Amino acid sequence: MADLHPIAKRIHNVQPDPIRLELDSGETGVYEFSSTEFFQREFRGEGVRTDADVDAAFRLVTSEDNDRVLLGRSGPDEDGWSMLGAVVAAERVEA
Repeated sequence: MADLHPIAKRIHNVQPDPIRLELDSGETGVYEFSSTEFFQREFRGEGVRTDADVDAAFRLVTSEDNDRVLLGRSGPDEDGWSMLGAVVAAERVEA
């Protein structure tokens, strides 16, 4: 089996502690994921953003080719998910 995605592994190892994610757009935010799991190489996670947009839900998924970790958002007045971008960096938030 091929290696697991390094950003997905980092997020999985840090959760449920806060983690700062940087997207390919340059946007950064602090998130707490209540659950993350691997299905072979595929990765999924559910959480919230703690530094802004606190009423929305956030979801992590790997792309179809498992080369990117994608972040989606669903707001309280929205049906469905919108894709925010690919995660390019993940670092633990130190207390």
